[in-house]
Amino acid sequence: MDVVEINELTKIYDNRLVALNTVSLKLPQGSIMGLIGPNGAGKSTALMLILGLQKPTAGSVSVFGQPMALSSGDLRSRIGFLPQSGAFPPDMSCITYLDQIGKLFGIPHELRKKRLSSLLHATDLLQASSQRIDHLSSGQRTRLGIAAALINDPDLLILDEPTVGLDPEGRAFTISLISELRRAGKTIILSTHILPDADQVCDYVAVLNQGKLIFSGPVEDMKRIAYLNTVDLTVAGEGIDVAIEAIETKQPDTQFERLGAETVRVAFQQQGDFSEALAYVLLEFSRCGVTLRAVRQVGELEDAFLKRLAEDRLRGFSRAIGKENGLAHLLQKDEAQPQETSS
Repeated sequence: MDVVEINELTKIYDNRLVALNTVSLKLPQGSIMGLIGPNGAGKSTALMLILGLQKPTAGSVSVFGQPMALSSGDLRSRIGFLPQSGAFPPDMSCITYLDQIGKLFGIPHELRKKRLSSLLHATDLLQASSQRIDHLSSGQRTRLGIAAALINDPDLLILDEPTVGLDPEGRAFTISLISELRRAGKTIILSTHILPDADQVCDYVAVLNQGKLIFSGPVEDMKRIAYLNTVDLTVAGEGIDVAIEAIETKQPDTQFERLGAETVRVAFQQQGDFSEALAYVLLEFSRCGVTLRAVRQVGELEDAFLKRLAEDRLRGFSRAIGKENGLAHLLQKDEAQPQETSS
């Protein structure tokens, strides 16, 4: 059974800003879907529409086999939601806050007590249960938000950027907690731009870019898109461009992309071990007076994601210049549009 089914979903704000453009996808029961994409891709809009908190311009959302709408409070009562920037009452303790959330869901007192105890233990907040929320660390607040999202024992859990701003320990604990929820059979939507997190816990991914769905399917299918072994180098020195030019001449299968003044992405086209090719790159950088500060290998999912975004940008450019009369025709058409008048 599909817990969520989205069909040709479109959301346009103010008759001009297309936040989502004919998005269709399905989320099977008991699975975790990573909703990934750069900032402004439409992830938050998609979540609001799935929750029925906004009305779509076109298309439909079904949750648990029923149409989701602004009036679907019964469906929302079966969903747990962790917003990215959740607001907590600062002077309330953890246990009091969770108890209040339980009351709002109408959970009976005895069941509420048992559930509070279980959730505080599962989220490692037992010792902090009586602390004021404004005294908690960012990781503890995230775990409190997850506990609140689970208080109603939801059939669908939606987590919006749960690991943003966490230190490595807090991030690892949160990912571990999501993995436990997966083993418990929860159906989860994980919205994130941290691709290694999605790689660790997700069964499926849906990639949004500029409101369009550019990939939807199993994580393993997404990874098959990646054909490059990729590393990011943090470097310093004036000979970076000279080194890149020399390497591209002798090793044409190696591709470079400048991500910033001191960051270079290096992609090796050969499959499998690329250590010799990387060693040559580092040696040439050193010969040109470039200091290496850090090396980070890009994961398979991240590599595939970057490739898919690049392909989508290229397709968009091709569409723009491939019209009947070319780009000039588009510009002339744009200029011919009547100007809006203010009322």
